[in-house]
Amino acid sequence: MKWGRQSGPRSYHHGNLKEALVRAALDLIAEKGPAGFTFADAARWAGVSPAAPYRHFRDREELLSDVARRGFEQFTAAQQLAWDDGKPDVFTAFDRLGKAYLQFAKNEPAYYSAMFEAGVPPDADPQLREAGEHAFAVLRGAAEKLVALMPAKGRPPALMVALHIWSLTHGIASLFSRGDAARRALPMPPEDLLEAAFLIYLRGLGLPAGVAAARG
Repeated sequence: MKWGRQSGPRSYHHGNLKEALVRAALDLIAEKGPAGFTFADAARWAGVSPAAPYRHFRDREELLSDVARRGFEQFTAAQQLAWDDGKPDVFTAFDRLGKAYLQFAKNEPAYYSAMFEAGVPPDADPQLREAGEHAFAVLRGAAEKLVALMPAKGRPPALMVALHIWSLTHGIASLFSRGDAARRALPMPPEDLLEAAFLIYLRGLGLPAGVAAARG
């Protein structure tokens, strides 16, 4: 679900206060970044009194934690859909997985910032930690299938491969594929850059040349 962004505070009258605060946080993150607003700002943006948010959230960190959790849940759903159990083959599915990562960063920059840049410790909220683990589990499962195609001698641990690919994809997404002002200019589509990086990385790990070439 993609929240509609507004250019100013909302007027809250009736309805779900918790959802209104989450929408306010997303708007403020999009405008000022995850560190650029206070709990009182979120209340004002939602059109409620400064005391109202405390009915649902202990403080600003708990509000950001809830936003990040929701982001990870949407991100996981997008990753699972893209991976599709590795169909019709691991490399095609891996290509979709990487592109879905970039697309999420582009389409949901406020969620992306809350997930990775808000500074909320994952262990501070069990639900946030679980949501993050579910997201990474998709990538780790994909890495396990990928590693199984590599030569048995010297085959790298799937966890290491998953962490390398995550770092690579996250770096490209953060620099070049965001839908906000933090995006850098790039003389090629981010998807092309990621595909080339994947190919170089996988060949370096010893993936058979014929198999790797079929992906590129």
